[in-house]
Amino acid sequence: MKPSIGRICHYVSHGTPGGEYGKECRAAVITEVQDDPRTSVGLCVLNPTGQFFNRAVPQDEGRYESPPCAGVCHGRHFEGGSWHWPVRVD
Repeated sequence: MKPSIGRICHYVSHGTPGGEYGKECRAAVITEVQDDPRTSVGLCVLNPTGQFFNRAVPQDEGRYESPPCAGVCHGRHFEGGSWHWPVRVD
């Protein structure tokens, strides 16, 4: 899929350095598309406690890991600070 302004995606938070909080998928809205939209976009990330804006966020297609670990969304692992398309849910 091609990123465009206003589309919904997932942003993966970094978590805390000490591990108190792990990586989490958060809803985000694409606010800007870079020269190469496959690699980075601008996002408005929607957290339960507020929102923040981030520019030049790289896309991560994710990878499957067994057993699943922190930073997992629908069975795939994503790097913190990246975005990906949400999985369709029936």
